[in-house]
Amino acid sequence: MTETSAPARDIPVVWGNVPQRNKNFTGREALLDQLRAQLTELRQAAVLPYAIHGLGGVGKTQLAAEYAYRNSNRYQVVWWISADQPSIARSGLAALAPRLGLQELAFGRTEEAVTAVLDALRRGEPYARWLLIFDNADQPEDLRELLPQGQADGHVLVTSRNHRWQSVADTVEVDVFARAESLEFLHRRVPGIADEDAERLAEELGDLPLALEQAGALMVETGLPVNDYLKTLQEEAGRVLAENPPTDYPVPVAAALSFSMGHVSRQNPFALELLQRCALLGPEPIPRDLLSRGARVLTGPFGENLQDPIIVSRAMRELGRYALARIDNNRRTVQVHRLIQRLVREGLTNEQTAQIRNEVHLLLAERDPDSPLQLSSWPRYQELYQHLTPSDAAGSADAKVRRLVRNVAQYLYATGEYQACNALIDQALDRWREDSGPEDPDVLILQAQKADVLWGLGRYEDAYELRRATLDIMRVALPEDNENTLFVTNAYGADLRARGEFQAALNLDEDLLNRHLRVFGEDDGLTFNVRNNLAVDSELTGRYRVARELHETNYEERLAFYGRDDHPSVVVSLAAISRALRHEGRYGEGLERAKLASDRYGRLVSERTLAADHPWVLLHARDVSIVERLAGKIEPALEKARAAYNQYRSSAFGEEHPDALAAGINLGNALRLASSLGLPSGDLTEAVELLNSTVTRYGDVWTENHPFVHAARINLAIAQFSLENYDAARDYLEAARAGLEATVGSGHHYTLICLTNLATALAELGRAEEAREVGELIAPQLQAALGSDHPHTLGAALNLGLDLSKTGAEAEGEALRSDALRRFAEVLGTDHYDVATAARGGRVSSVIEPPPV
Repeated sequence: MTETSAPARDIPVVWGNVPQRNKNFTGREALLDQLRAQLTELRQAAVLPYAIHGLGGVGKTQLAAEYAYRNSNRYQVVWWISADQPSIARSGLAALAPRLGLQELAFGRTEEAVTAVLDALRRGEPYARWLLIFDNADQPEDLRELLPQGQADGHVLVTSRNHRWQSVADTVEVDVFARAESLEFLHRRVPGIADEDAERLAEELGDLPLALEQAGALMVETGLPVNDYLKTLQEEAGRVLAENPPTDYPVPVAAALSFSMGHVSRQNPFALELLQRCALLGPEPIPRDLLSRGARVLTGPFGENLQDPIIVSRAMRELGRYALARIDNNRRTVQVHRLIQRLVREGLTNEQTAQIRNEVHLLLAERDPDSPLQLSSWPRYQELYQHLTPSDAAGSADAKVRRLVRNVAQYLYATGEYQACNALIDQALDRWREDSGPEDPDVLILQAQKADVLWGLGRYEDAYELRRATLDIMRVALPEDNENTLFVTNAYGADLRARGEFQAALNLDEDLLNRHLRVFGEDDGLTFNVRNNLAVDSELTGRYRVARELHETNYEERLAFYGRDDHPSVVVSLAAISRALRHEGRYGEGLERAKLASDRYGRLVSERTLAADHPWVLLHARDVSIVERLAGKIEPALEKARAAYNQYRSSAFGEEHPDALAAGINLGNALRLASSLGLPSGDLTEAVELLNSTVTRYGDVWTENHPFVHAARINLAIAQFSLENYDAARDYLEAARAGLEATVGSGHHYTLICLTNLATALAELGRAEEAREVGELIAPQLQAALGSDHPHTLGAALNLGLDLSKTGAEAEGEALRSDALRRFAEVLGTDHYDVATAARGGRVSSVIEPPPV
């Protein structure tokens, strides 16, 4: 929607998550005027955050909400974001994406969605006038990457107790009410209160808005006289504060809360017990059925009461009545403000805290679906994840609670949230080791999950060392065919591939597949995984037909098992078939499968099953570009290559991740090819710079002698052909040849492809005899390794024909070229760029695009 077609100015087009307007809002007129002037009248050049700062309970959130309501006519978009946890703030900002028309992006939890929202706000498209409110922010650094830049008509408002915002933002300091505001508020909140009583109440409560609200709620609900309230407040406040004085809240807040809790305790003791349990969960909404479903695991009177819906409903009413909790009956949630949570926790003894925390952990564990890889369970796990850290579930020694932590970690890993997964595991791992020892099964399994995360983050050597150490203990402590041992051993194959030990990984996974079939059978997710890994091993060792057949089997088995063609694991297998077809040289068929997989990934992203920056989605975006280029679709391939590379760089993985570097190589190859064909989108200088930079960084990721590093050098050498730097190209290829022969052997197809290009370098340097010798050496080996009609085999034959003709064997060379060119056109099509190059007597180059390990 454009500026001219937007609805009338007095109706925001987008209005999201703003708290309900407080009908008792009082005073603060000067602060509201100051905010309005700073945000809408004085700001001209760029967006700068404006912070509402003050201690807990002064009404920062209410002030921000009132500003939003009073000034809604100035904005097209008003969006409220809970910012007390960075991950939740990111989700809240990402949730704006579909409301801005960014329908293809995943909702929440994705860097891609956050980036798109920020860009749309920066550009003011589709809405130029917007207001973002980040509520209850902590450290300024947590929000630095979430603040839009450069759009003068957009405004950012932050509420925070942290005084550090004063150094990075214009700040309005919110203090307690002025006495006149306190009196006005009390007269509005407690109809009929005498002026003298209101004055005494305001004095005793220190004019703090939260305390006044709590006191007003108590007196309205109970009819308690002010004298009785003040007398009880005076008697109870000293005892509460002496036992556990708060550090950053004034006395009246704790005293008022203590009195409300005391009244609730006398009227409904169970309500107070319920509040105490809620205080040890997160500040996000707590599902009512988390309490009711988990009731059966708790013993004693509290557990019994929790199973009675009538008793629970009464308790909820009491908590809402005295402003101790927000009850949402539509969504069936209860939410306790973080300030109240803190004060409740501070009022507990160590023994009470330990007991209640244990009960909270049991409630959370009881809600565990115990199926972290099942799509239907993912919303439940996201909900549980919000409460794990605040409840300190990672510190529990209970077996069910530990399983919940492991399951949530596995869910985070499956959804591509590697950083969050790593943080959760780190919270638990050291404590589990200390409590249970290094050989405890929970410790070993969590270590293996940690290795998975490290691997996903591209920290391959760290993953290898941790997984190897874990396996060493597992193989002694657990049976050889134990499910967990097999699971970790399967992942160990990925470590071997990452180290360039392709044959060792193949041998391991061949054995593992047989063991999985024996232990788990055909229809099991673990069996599917090890078959997939064996297929990848086959690709890396040049057995492309075998790899394709394994992927095809896996696709059919997964399709039957999951019962839907758009299950992520099914789509992974479909994409893998496309990649195997590409390696077989069947580019057209590979492109067809790739497009089908793209459609299904697109469906998963649009349905918010997978994030747009999920590793599988990003990987396939790169693969589609590769097969499209090899199939001769240069322009769309280059466009997709650049988009995929930029997606990686802007995602949580960053530009140094191995997959991001591989996307850079793909983009470099596409730029080089487009330039060599004279297309305006090509850029040889950018291609060489990108390939050179990637090769340099590849050595840091994979180790200097990894086969993928040598493969990258081959691609860089081909770019040097386009620059006519044949000496440099030869040097790159000689180095790659030596490295490949030392790592994968002289007969490996990577080595043979390297030699194909080396022959070209030699020929261009006038060393036709040497080029012919290399071509004659590799021709039969390529045919044996890849087949007689593989494009790499035919390209090498065409080049050999040229070298034969140049060295006196013209008839033999022409015959070879004629036969190879005919088959080349049949395989690739007469309009393919390589066929056209060969037809006019040019040499054919062969790039290497390794599969993911």
